[in-house]
Amino acid sequence: MATDLDTGARTATPLALELLVHGVGGTTPQQMLGDPHTVRLAGDDTAGIHRRSRDADAEEHPEQRGDEPVQEAYCWSNLTSGNGSRALWLLLLPFMVTNLAHWMRPPTRRTRLARGYEVIVRLLALTLTVLLVAAVCEVALDIVGWQCAGRAGCARGRTWLGFASAEHGGWWSQPGRRLALAAAAPVALTGLLWWLSHRTWYAYESQRPAIRPGPPPPGTPPLALPGFWYGRRSVARLRTAHTAAGLLTVTTALCVPALAFDTEHGDPALRAAGWTLVGVLAALAGTAGAVVCNADRTLGGLDDTPDLRTTRVLLAGSSGTLVAAAVYGAWSRPGWASEGRLPSAQAFSAVTICQGGLIAALALCAVLLHRAPPADFEDCGVALRGLAGPAVALLGCALGGVLTGGVAQRCAAWLDGGPTSGGHGGPLVGPPAVLTWEASVIPAVLALLALGAAVLAARLRRREHALRHEVEQMYPHEEHHASRTRLIARAVARAGLTDSAPMLVAVVCAAAFALGGGAVAGAWAGGGTPDEVAAGAPGVLRALAGTAQYLGSWLVGAGVVALVALGRQAYRDPSARRTVGILWDVGTFWPRAAHPFAPPCYAERAVPDLSWRMASWTQSTGGRIIISGHSQGSVLAAAAVWQLDPAVRGRVALLTYGCPLARLYGRWFPAHFGTARLRDLHDDMHVWSNLWRRTDPIGGPVGLGAPHDPVDCGPLLDPAAYGRSPAHPLPEPVLGHSDFQADPAFAEQRALLLARLPEAKGVPAQGSSGRSSG
Repeated sequence: MATDLDTGARTATPLALELLVHGVGGTTPQQMLGDPHTVRLAGDDTAGIHRRSRDADAEEHPEQRGDEPVQEAYCWSNLTSGNGSRALWLLLLPFMVTNLAHWMRPPTRRTRLARGYEVIVRLLALTLTVLLVAAVCEVALDIVGWQCAGRAGCARGRTWLGFASAEHGGWWSQPGRRLALAAAAPVALTGLLWWLSHRTWYAYESQRPAIRPGPPPPGTPPLALPGFWYGRRSVARLRTAHTAAGLLTVTTALCVPALAFDTEHGDPALRAAGWTLVGVLAALAGTAGAVVCNADRTLGGLDDTPDLRTTRVLLAGSSGTLVAAAVYGAWSRPGWASEGRLPSAQAFSAVTICQGGLIAALALCAVLLHRAPPADFEDCGVALRGLAGPAVALLGCALGGVLTGGVAQRCAAWLDGGPTSGGHGGPLVGPPAVLTWEASVIPAVLALLALGAAVLAARLRRREHALRHEVEQMYPHEEHHASRTRLIARAVARAGLTDSAPMLVAVVCAAAFALGGGAVAGAWAGGGTPDEVAAGAPGVLRALAGTAQYLGSWLVGAGVVALVALGRQAYRDPSARRTVGILWDVGTFWPRAAHPFAPPCYAERAVPDLSWRMASWTQSTGGRIIISGHSQGSVLAAAAVWQLDPAVRGRVALLTYGCPLARLYGRWFPAHFGTARLRDLHDDMHVWSNLWRRTDPIGGPVGLGAPHDPVDCGPLLDPAAYGRSPAHPLPEPVLGHSDFQADPAFAEQRALLLARLPEAKGVPAQGSSGRSSG
């Protein structure tokens, strides 16, 4: 559809525009505008701006509108939803969670320490890429290529593996050649991750925001800087480094077993070639780490500088080293047989210990940063006292470790023919013991989660009982009924559970850190799986160890299947999407500053869309805009207003409802959405109103404004009536997070905001900007 957004002439009486931005779960333009006949003015099927058909040429007839603003709907739901195949992004959940830790940095005046915090998060993200590729290497190279193909009892009867089995005696039967063949799986995974990142990089990170003249003044909030939503160069550098790290992980898995054999039995020439490969591998790994450390985002401008030299060196070098390692490993070595586990499989313990050290360093940085806040910092309940970033990073690492360990364990159990990976009469040795230990701690973590849920449920019941009298006071002239009062009190109490999330995260993180450390210690000290270590223990302990190992293995396998199924359901079913939507939309709101393989950031498309529309419309019409955002749409609206030139920002009003800016973003991302930052935004635009309800589990007040000019309007009465009345003949539902526009306060606040916006002066008459042609 061809669209003309350029105004031919300005009107003597400028229009007012209300730009609607929906929230979690999305909706259609027809639902947003309350009209089945709509037309798209700009954008595409992924994200676009829509109007009612009768308003398409509203700029040509401003006198017909009066004081009523023209409504436009920005529909961005397809940026985070689509066909069921996009649910596979959920398998990269550990990457997304770790990327969140980058943006949870406490606000501080110590800029060097803040950069150190970001570097640690990026290194931690790099270890997750190594862990994922190493897990595929464990399954393909160790369990299939090294153990199963090397044992007649496992390879026999599997036609897809028989040609490479040691029993077959063919060309592929030598261990190094089997490993080279099996390496195709982790290499394909690395290539797939690179392709997904590169594809979404063109669609998201390459969207250029509006360019403002001159450098930003000192003290400009990060979200107001022109480069905040433009990560083209930094994501490209990170993608190169992570791809190289993945290929080098496969190279290590190929090189170490052959070098271990050559060191004891091999030819000196092969030994020298192996150590040469190790040296090149170490140099490339150091280069990849240096690139990650220096992949800072350029916030003050749009950095389009190409980085071809680094890309060529890392990608060509890692690919060439991988090919060389495959040739080196496939070289004929008479007498070489695969026994036990793959020697390089012990790297899992090293990766786990490395992650633990990085998380400890990150926690130390976070504590120091939290103790050195900026002068304008206002601590309004920062989550976990500044330790939210390390806690979330720990959760990301725990998710990665559990998923990789559980998948390896289930694959070994399938090939081994036993219920667990550690044996029970099967021919396989199984995956490294540390992976089995990590999967075995899942029942304990789930038990702690169940205990925490029970505590929250008891607190909920107490809170519900305490709120009943307060609810009856909210409706003083009504005849009260216990069931109705209980229903409303329960809605208010459940909405308050959101504020208990930091405590739950703290409990889970403490348990994950302690149990994860115990798993590594148990694997190293015991030298086997929990079932094997407990073989000589009393019967109760032996039964507990076996049960934990068995349940952990199956729970991880079931969890992966459930995760994909939940993702498919969330993409297809709006109600299911709303259930998990807030967490997913928060996770993918932030740019990929730490992990390039995380799901793409939809805000890097949505924020420029909104800021461009507001800037171009006000410039071409001289009109005023109310940007009206619900739920996550209110966060997008605020971010877009931040990106406007100050002159344009003065002609824009912000109307938010169901707004998580302070309740969620301010607590978990205080450096970017803390009280001081939101106050700066309010001081820049002055015209902002926020509607909220006590029954809303997501939104809440923002707590800004002077006593004579508050931003918050609420709490709105929900439900609108306690019982039946002439004005409400049917029982009113508890609306919670939805249908704010149905409340009379919405239209009232919109009119007040419009009245407070300044009128344009001396605007000559001219024609339309909004009509779509074709």
